Amino acid sequence: MGRQSSEHDRERAYRTREFDAFVAGAAGRLLHTATLLTAETRGRNPYARNLLTASLAHTYAVWGRLRDEDPYDLTRRDLAARFARGAWRHHGGHGGVLSALGPRERLVVVLRLYEGVAEEQVAALLGVSEARVRAVCARSVTALREAARRGSGDAGAAGGGGTAGAAGAAGAAAHRETGAGAGAAGAAA
Repeated sequence: MGRQSSEHDRERAYRTREFDAFVAGAAGRLLHTATLLTAETRGRNPYARNLLTASLAHTYAVWGRLRDEDPYDLTRRDLAARFARGAWRHHGGHGGVLSALGPRERLVVVLRLYEGVAEEQVAALLGVSEARVRAVCARSVTALREAARRGSGDAGAAGGGGTAGAAGAAGAAAHRETGAGAGAAGAAA
């Protein structure tokens, strides 16, 4: 009985070390994603932190059963699903770079343009058609461009006067807003 307990403890310690290494490499980018979704700022993002904590807890709970599945992708999907389920409670942004958009629009823009998730995967997550995802994304990019042209709020600062494409402007502003560096993005990729 002692031998089984010892083996179980070693396995748990190994699993914890693996998970800790994953978190060290991916948490920055995942927090950046959560902060973009919630339209909070880097300095004040309690909802984003709560979403990320819950998603990481889910990933840890299934860590031992992961085989060929990418833990980053699993955590990002869980994060997006949690945000989608609770977004109605946090409709307005709190000054974040994407606060001009509604929750569904932020979800589509962040997944498609920042995270690079395929249209069909975003459509499956939201339970809508790929055409709907394209339409929401296009409308959101247009709204961000318009906000940039008007020079209003964080989106105006992000847009650079409308000279850059909305996707690039939103991505660049998102990096400045949340302070995500290339190290966090590269480590999580």
